[in-house]
Amino acid sequence: MITLTLAALALILLVAFLLKELWRPANYPPGPRWLPIVGNTPLVRKMAAKHGGLLANVFDKLSESYRSSVIGLKLGRERVVVGLGYDEVKDILCNEAFQGRPDNFFIRLRTLGTRLGITCTDGAFWNEQRSFVTRHLRNVGYGRQAMHAQIQTELNELLDVLENRMEQPIWPGSILAISVINVLWTIVTGSRVPREDDRLQCLLQLLRERSKAFDMSGGTLNQLPWLRFIAPEWSGYNLVRRFNKQLTEFFTPTIEQHHENFSADKAVDDLIYAYIKEMRDRKDSNPESNFTDVQLTMIILDIFIAGGQTTSTTLDLALMMMLVRPDVQEKVHEELDAQLTFGTMPHYEDRVKLPYVEAFLLEVHRFFSIAPVNGPRRAITDCALGGYRVPKNTTVLMGLRNVHMDPAHWGDPEVFRPERFLDEERQIVNTERVLAFGQGKRRCLGETLARSCLFTFFVGIMQRFCLVGPSDDGEDADMAPSMTLRPGITLSAKPYNVVFQPRKRNERNSQQK
Repeated sequence: MITLTLAALALILLVAFLLKELWRPANYPPGPRWLPIVGNTPLVRKMAAKHGGLLANVFDKLSESYRSSVIGLKLGRERVVVGLGYDEVKDILCNEAFQGRPDNFFIRLRTLGTRLGITCTDGAFWNEQRSFVTRHLRNVGYGRQAMHAQIQTELNELLDVLENRMEQPIWPGSILAISVINVLWTIVTGSRVPREDDRLQCLLQLLRERSKAFDMSGGTLNQLPWLRFIAPEWSGYNLVRRFNKQLTEFFTPTIEQHHENFSADKAVDDLIYAYIKEMRDRKDSNPESNFTDVQLTMIILDIFIAGGQTTSTTLDLALMMMLVRPDVQEKVHEELDAQLTFGTMPHYEDRVKLPYVEAFLLEVHRFFSIAPVNGPRRAITDCALGGYRVPKNTTVLMGLRNVHMDPAHWGDPEVFRPERFLDEERQIVNTERVLAFGQGKRRCLGETLARSCLFTFFVGIMQRFCLVGPSDDGEDADMAPSMTLRPGITLSAKPYNVVFQPRKRNERNSQQK
């Protein structure tokens, strides 16, 4: 009798568990049925493998199948809603109900098992930490002349590197990230890392590996975290742990050195000194302060994860398009020759003189959408998206590529055409749907730096060089530009070769100047 009772109880509990696992909230967005425990993860992974490994392609197919710009899924045991239309994406970006961040396995693993930093936090903690970082970045020169001067310093070194490799085939992506990271490093720590430093190469390799291993939903590891016990290497668990360990080891000596050399007057020198001062000021009055060495490390980690590759990847794609579209390269050179004095160091303020260059860079952001699926956000309350119910604590993703490639708005989105951002007076227009840096209160913290780096580096390189493909003979000819990007958390160009040829001062420019 006892055995039968236990068996019946077990059966009841099993049925209750399965009903809970399979339950779909009322008016939840349309999407495929999910399985217990694993949800839609097997289906999504199978579809991704079939469609180029891109989560964005999976969402496009589901959107077509269910005839909806809002898709409802369950990945692992986490409810996920995806907004794909412009109205839905803008609502997610700007609506207060979608300003949270998920509290899931991958996000905690990303920050050493904690829920710290800025990128993956929310609420009062996020407001306090982001406000402090934003304020003190400005104090140490972020967005001001000191930042632009540092970018110009890195441009000078980059140009020297390119001149040393002049007339030799080279993949720009192999050298650009160091220049961008050194701008970040100088703002955060007050000094730069020599280009030949082995630690820097290790950091870049680690960032590249991490980017390729996961997608914006956290990948299979986030949806099925128990895989770390069965396949820690295949699931990416060991990779993230190695990444966290090496990145912490990279930052810790610098933080310790700042503690040893700290004085109150150094708080305006860099972000680390400013943060240490705040830690010490709060220590006596508030022993439970959120300002700690661990949080400082997580903030630095956030800055480098967010900005360490995205800007250099976009610049790499911009240079690639100079090969793919020599007609566009000619127009860029014509505008530079007409508007800038040959040999002068470009500055971000020069963008007002160079509308075609600005339009070209906007088109690079739109056309490639290196973050095709953005997020993740968390619904902090029961709310609606596109007429469907989004329950509290649901993870919400955005299809930025869908907005950037919407034929109803752009007309010919598959065509790379910078002129779409220029009116008859050559003024920049039609930018409201280019969402590379987001909108709303979570708009990218590093937008000013990214835009300045991208513009200054691109103009400086194009002033000095003409970009051509390698000769037809030899193995270098096999590394031609590809419009198919490598998948990952952010997309990136496949390695390609380009020859940087020196440009001579345009005769028309000489007469004008």
